[in-house]
Amino acid sequence: MICLSVERREKTSMELLDLILSRENLNKAYLQVFKNKGAAGIDGVTVEELKDYLKEHKDEILWKIRNRKYKPQPVRRVQIPKENGKRRNLGIPTVVDRVIQQAIVQVMSPIYEKQFSNSSYGFRPKRSCEMAVIRALECMNDGYYWIVDLDLEKFFDTVNQDRLINIIRRTIKDGEVVSLIRKFLESGVMENGHYQPTKVGTPQGGNLSPLLSNIMLNELDKELEARGLKFVRYADDCMIFVKSEKAANRVLASITRFIENKLGLKVNAEKSKVSKPTGIKFLGYGFWVGAKGQYKPKPHFKSIEKLKRKLKALTCRSWSISLDVRLKKLEYVIRGWVNYFRIANMKKVLEKLDKRLRTRIRVIIWKQWKKTKTRCDALVKLGMPFELAFNCANTRKSYQQICKTRYIEFALNNERLKKRGLLSLTDHYLKVHTEI
Repeated sequence: MICLSVERREKTSMELLDLILSRENLNKAYLQVFKNKGAAGIDGVTVEELKDYLKEHKDEILWKIRNRKYKPQPVRRVQIPKENGKRRNLGIPTVVDRVIQQAIVQVMSPIYEKQFSNSSYGFRPKRSCEMAVIRALECMNDGYYWIVDLDLEKFFDTVNQDRLINIIRRTIKDGEVVSLIRKFLESGVMENGHYQPTKVGTPQGGNLSPLLSNIMLNELDKELEARGLKFVRYADDCMIFVKSEKAANRVLASITRFIENKLGLKVNAEKSKVSKPTGIKFLGYGFWVGAKGQYKPKPHFKSIEKLKRKLKALTCRSWSISLDVRLKKLEYVIRGWVNYFRIANMKKVLEKLDKRLRTRIRVIIWKQWKKTKTRCDALVKLGMPFELAFNCANTRKSYQQICKTRYIEFALNNERLKKRGLLSLTDHYLKVHTEI
């Protein structure tokens, strides 16, 4: 009986590793990595060079993995700025390591999807930020309008690797797969040519990190469900909903103890708080109370300020690029931002942004005309009487002042700018908002 159990376990183990290293799964992983593009790791191999590299080294890589001799290369550390002025560490694995990580994720995700909570939305198939925000609104409008806003301090940098591996072992009985995952966790980072070991954390930026973060934080989800609490979690952003301030403070204290003592993670005491919805920022959204007392979503003011900075950078008049290229870059930003916040109430905000954006585009066009004669001729072609066009072209007003006059707004009106290629935030919002 014992022999039969061992034999069955070994068979299951081999099947899991075979699934990960199967031709079909690896091809799918390669295509996903190629589709995602991304920068090269420390070896300098790009996604464009990956296919030829794998053809030459595939057998060697597979042999090393099967014989526990594969050693992932250190990730290349880069830092990206955060809104608060601090920097977030990102780890960029080599493209080969990304393929192997993606192959593991494709096999392990369906196994763990059965265990994950319905209140978890981050990095999961057929789930999105929008769905998380909608679920949060449902909780608020059901009367659970006291919120415990949990902030985990440097989550990806502080994960206890031993605890994470022990949690994985409960489900994944394949020692080969578990060993490979540990090697990725311990692969280290390379920063400014110096190697640093990674005894804690899971580098944010790898294909495997989102799944590992969900596996770790699923322990928090189970605890919240066991207590009968309503919550919404997107990766390490978590909100717990209760009906009174007293209950919220009690939950914040007890859940903080659980996270720090049982999971070995650190709760940011400065950012974690108890608040009503109007004081919360969640996934870039803020919340406000409508006429009927119902909470509704809006872009948080920090999200709006961030968009303003992007639009300002793209419409800098000293940036010497063609107007066509500039308008195309603006279109990408506008479409992406509006599509993300499409469920929010923001028509008035977008109308103000549109007015500001059109003025900046007029300034760019005015500057590109440069000479007085060019400006005068262009304004005449646009339907302005010669005398008025001559006066506008010879003005001593600043770019901003002249482009805010009704004469230039008439010549370069909204419709003409639209035909030229400027996408209106308001028009795109009304289009996608009606499609919901």
